[in-house]
Amino acid sequence: MASKANKPLRVTTDVDFTVDGKQFSYLNVPHSRNDSAWGSVRVPIVVVKNGEGPTVFFTGGNHGDEYEGPIALLKLARSLEASNITGRVIIMPTLNLPAVRAGTRLSPIDGLNMNRVFPGVREGTVTQMIADYVYSVILAHTDIVVDIHAGGKTMSLVPCAVMHQLDDKALMDRTMAALLAFGAPLGLVLRELDSEGMLDIAVEDMGKVFISTELGGGGTVTTHTMDIADTGIRNILCHFGLIDEAVTTPQARRLPATRLMHTPDDGCFVIANESGLYEVLVDLGAEIEEGTPIGQIHFYETPERAPSLYKARRTGMVVHRHVPGLIQVGDCLALIATDYEYS
Repeated sequence: MASKANKPLRVTTDVDFTVDGKQFSYLNVPHSRNDSAWGSVRVPIVVVKNGEGPTVFFTGGNHGDEYEGPIALLKLARSLEASNITGRVIIMPTLNLPAVRAGTRLSPIDGLNMNRVFPGVREGTVTQMIADYVYSVILAHTDIVVDIHAGGKTMSLVPCAVMHQLDDKALMDRTMAALLAFGAPLGLVLRELDSEGMLDIAVEDMGKVFISTELGGGGTVTTHTMDIADTGIRNILCHFGLIDEAVTTPQARRLPATRLMHTPDDGCFVIANESGLYEVLVDLGAEIEEGTPIGQIHFYETPERAPSLYKARRTGMVVHRHVPGLIQVGDCLALIATDYEYS
């Protein structure tokens, strides 16, 4: 298989995407270093296939300190059998394996953010080579991508399934249907502060369905966020017909229906203009009015200085908050989402 530059791929695997059955294997990513001249990073991949049908590609560990995705997908990889599906499921529970090993957002090998390097670089670093293989090979086999994220160590979010506003109405309709089928408490149509190099954009530009999640945060998991991940992943397989079962709706679980919200512009983001100690004044999930104080920054080296107060620039729900008490200039303190009507 050749990459975008029509050269042989540097990443290799013995997986055969065309055969029926269940395969556990690895992507072998070259990584020559001082302690291993012919070394490699072996990134797990699982392929489950049975006959003709859609292909769903699930990823976790895009960022290494977000754990619902890897845990839920490891469980799925062990439990899913080819005889139970029609179509193909490709699973990479730890897309950025070096970052997962280190428990960090970025890869400790090259310092790169996996979700900002797509479509990847054949001649690049470990992170870039993984992205190149995913872009050049896996996405070519794929109809639907579900990338499971959470807030990591530095963010906490109201658990949500996430998509973007898309210009292609037909693709927007299919993606919205998938987001609602996932069944998270919140469905967020997110405006990104920086979308360059995201897996999301690479998939959307191919005209394929992409949804993501933001499930909690703080560098841990809860029973609630794991339940959302486990149920949502299975719902996606049901929704696209790989499993012959009905989607498990929130109502069937005695939960409220998915609430649709969006972040229409940069005014939804509250950004720190100073460094100091951050005091939260409203809790995650709070419904607030424009102008509501949401937090203040205290200046621990100048005790005589009054704290700097930050207020919401939108009426809506606090769907994200910064977790560490120590804040730096440019950090996102909070994200305010507003209700969204889709037709």
